[in-house]
This record gives sequence, C-alpha cells and structure tokens, in this order.
Amino acid sequence: MTRLQTLTVAAGLLAGTALSAQAQELQFIMCGGEVRPADQVVIDKFQADNPGVTVKMEAVEWGTCQDKSMQLAAAGDPPDVAYMGSRTLRQLAKNDLIVPVTFTPEEEAAFQPGVLKTVSSGGQYWGIPHAFSTKALYINCTLVEAAGAECKAPETWADLIALAKTVTDNTDAAGIGIAGKDFDNTMHMFLDFLYSDGGKVFNDDGTPALDSKQTRETLQLYADLIPYMESGPTEWERDQMKDLFNDGQIAMYVNGPWGEGQHKEKVPNQIIVPVPHGPSGPSGTILITDSLAVFKGTGNEELATKLAKALTSGEAQYDLDMTWGLTPILDYEKLGMTDVFYKKGNWPVFVAGISTGGPEPMVEDFKALQAVFTNMIQGILLGEGTVDELVTQAGVELAAVR
Repeated sequence: MTRLQTLTVAAGLLAGTALSAQAQELQFIMCGGEVRPADQVVIDKFQADNPGVTVKMEAVEWGTCQDKSMQLAAAGDPPDVAYMGSRTLRQLAKNDLIVPVTFTPEEEAAFQPGVLKTVSSGGQYWGIPHAFSTKALYINCTLVEAAGAECKAPETWADLIALAKTVTDNTDAAGIGIAGKDFDNTMHMFLDFLYSDGGKVFNDDGTPALDSKQTRETLQLYADLIPYMESGPTEWERDQMKDLFNDGQIAMYVNGPWGEGQHKEKVPNQIIVPVPHGPSGPSGTILITDSLAVFKGTGNEELATKLAKALTSGEAQYDLDMTWGLTPILDYEKLGMTDVFYKKGNWPVFVAGISTGGPEPMVEDFKALQAVFTNMIQGILLGEGTVDELVTQAGVELAAVR
C-alpha cells in the first residue's frame, strides 16, 4: 500500500498557529459512545499543529446524542462540532444553527458518486460525510437449494418473486423478509427497491416526486411478495431480520455490509448480490451517511471546520471505513492508495450500487417523513387500500412534510 495523498489541506492546519495566540477549546460531541483510537491520533496531531488549542471530546450514545447537540445549540450554547446523522442537517440549517461547508474541487471529486447529495440542501452542503452505507440482498443458499432452486442472484423483481415463491412452497421457511414496523429502516428498505426502479422521493428542485409510476411499481412488488414474507411483517424491523436469517426462517433480505459478519457462523453458505432491479430502472440502493456538523455562533467555526476535514479525509477516514465495515465514502485510489479493501470479497457488490443509488431524504421533520412511508407500506401489507390509493395519499402527505 502506498502512503495516501490526503486532502487534509495541511497548509490550512499549519495556518492554525495564527489562531493560537490565545487558548481555544473546541467542544466536540461524538455520537456513538466512543472515540476511536484513529480519530484520537488525528486530534492529537491537530492540537500539536495548533498550539494553545485543545479538543474536548464527549462521546454520547446515539439514543440521546443528536437531541443533546440540537438542544444545546437551540439554547445558545452549541458544541463546536458534532457527529450526527445527515438526516438532521436540514433542520439544523433551517434554524440557522450550523454553517455551510465548502469543498474544493479536489475534495468534491474524491467522494464516491452521490455521497454529497446526502448533505446537500438549498444548493449548499451542510455537513462533512464521515460514515457511509449501501445495501445488498443476502441469500441463504442452503434454503434455496433445499427448495430445488439454483442459488444465484435474481436480476429482476420477477426473478425475486419467483425465487421467494419457490422457497416458501418447498421449505418451512419464508422466501423473503420485509420490514414493515413503524421504524426508520422500514422506509430505508422500501427506498432500496424504489431506487432500484429509477424512483425518487424529491426532484432535484426539491418538489415531491413520490406520487409516481416507480413508487406504484415498488409498492406492487411488496403486494406481490406478501404470500412469501415472514409472518406478521408489520411487527418486524430490518435489524431483527438478521435473527430470522440466522435461524433459517427467511431465505432473503436486504442489509448493509456488516451483515456478512453477523451471518457467517450460522449461515456459512450465503451469497450477497445486488438488489434486483424493477421494470423502470437499474439496480440501486439507498445512500445513507452520518456527518460532522460545524455549529454557528461559537467563534471557532473556521478552526472547527479544519478539524472536521482532518477527521474525514485521508488515512483517518480510510481506517474508519475499513475497521467499521462501511462502504468507502471516498474513492481512495484517486488519493494514491493501492490494495484497497473494497476491491476484495463481497465489497464490489456494495460499491456497484453507489452510482445509481439515491440519498436518504433530508427534511426538517424526519418523523413525519417516516410516517409517510410507514402508512403507505403498512397499508398494502394490511390490505387497507389499493396500490394507487396508497401512493396517491403518500404523495399528498409528503407535500405536507415539505
């Protein structure tokens, strides 16, 4: 592996010495409950390069972390930087609590396609992406072969339905696991399929786009899969699917790259393949990021942005992607790195869908957005409306969210 040519803007870090005439403390809230050793190395170097500057890290569990950062900011005592889900950025920006981020052309070019869309609103970037995930279809080949089928990737939705039916008809397992609980990843799983049919939630100009042919096709897919799903799909969220998959109760479901490690002991005979494509588009995936947000009104915005960029570029970011088992957020080969981890094993499957994927939508009221999808999905799963009726209603509800 060659030494990485980073985009950390070393000159900018050295210029920080001009700011160090007086002591400065940067308050940093890290969602997730831990400060990674690789991050601490960057922080230590940043403090050494900026004499008089200290970085106070506070690791907070996800359950309370984002609310804490937003409440502190709303109360006039914001942290300088916080690591949080990119879904929060629009709300923070709308309330004038964070500063926009500017990337150089070289920095923009280093991101994987579509990543910056997850932090973009109103023509500006509002966060620096720091963790990234895509999704793929997991298949238990033991169950598929027991059903008398060949264990291979279903390319189309018709292939997916046929395979799910074969497993259900010929084994004691359900053909596929579909999340239907009132939870965010129920929406996420639906978007994996919607984005694999060329669909959108919002147009590029921000207008609602959910009331579409592609959404109807995706909801019809769910309707067609009902006979082959796990029992009571409205009671299950995606993260619980791993237990059903490990126990041989479902043959297929959609999950992120971390799923391979969660299954390898109990389901050694598994394959990971792209999400099958619908009739109107190529295979895709939802693109989800967590980001570093720089808060407004601290007096340390410039220095905090430099720290955030140091943590999200080069070797530090590569270490996070590799050790956490995340889809690579940057194209590290463009930065001079060779023998990259995501060219090996099943990683190419998770990388391939990036260019055709779509972002987790950014709205001010994420719970309301989630409800739009939950109502539509549960409506079809429970037989409470037709595809056309439910999609039309979802379009009306989405317009109210914006």
